[in-house]
Amino acid sequence: MSYGVAAALQEAVFRQLSRDSDVSALANNAIYDAVPAGAVPQTYVTLGPEDVRDASDQSGAGAVHRFTVSVVSEASGFAAAKTLAGAVCDALEGAPLLLARGRLVGLWFERAAARRTGTGGAIRQIDLRFRARVEDN
Repeated sequence: MSYGVAAALQEAVFRQLSRDSDVSALANNAIYDAVPAGAVPQTYVTLGPEDVRDASDQSGAGAVHRFTVSVVSEASGFAAAKTLAGAVCDALEGAPLLLARGRLVGLWFERAAARRTGTGGAIRQIDLRFRARVEDN
């Protein structure tokens, strides 16, 4: 197994989301690797947790990364958050990401969970789970 591709995959996902015109417009360019301290915009996208499993075979080292991208919004209702979440999926699913290390074999959407959080359920959060298969060369 190799975890060596993890940083390169994260950088590529962040770059893809930041450069996508629909995601950038809907999030008003508020796309974070880590949510900044203090006040945050009403709607934003952030990279979240990751789980990695070995997927090495006779051809070499590899891994399956399951990672979360979250859409967070204080807009009333779920419509704005769901529209942005759809744009995130469109930007990532099947994207031919170029990695600084290793190679992306494929990137697929797995599932989503939408919920209300915050005081009185005023914040909507949609956690999108993706699966990426990478090879380390």
